[in-house]
Amino acid sequence: LSIIHEIDGLYKELYLTRGKIPKSDRFGIWNKIENIVIECLELAITAALTAKDKKLIFIQNLKTQIEVGKRLTRLTWELKIITDKKYLVLEQKYQQTSKMATGWIKYLTK
Repeated sequence: LSIIHEIDGLYKELYLTRGKIPKSDRFGIWNKIENIVIECLELAITAALTAKDKKLIFIQNLKTQIEVGKRLTRLTWELKIITDKKYLVLEQKYQQTSKMATGWIKYLTK
């Protein structure tokens, strides 16, 4: 599924940015963001492997976690932990993932 690929890309971007994050933030908010994205990957894979009539709850949870990750990432930008450029790259990846999850929900509920 392309949403899994998109989440992979988001995590790779976070991982490659980790070294530029101050140590105090790397083991706090940044670690939380990375864990949320890993949870998103788990939810997407679980949903993909689950019977159609049971997928919705996993995708709704995925959508929620994407929004939490998006908000925490925005906080790192507001706190000047990440640059404007990095924030825009990450935000674009979150937006794309969110759109895919929404599309998946619409497909299952039509």
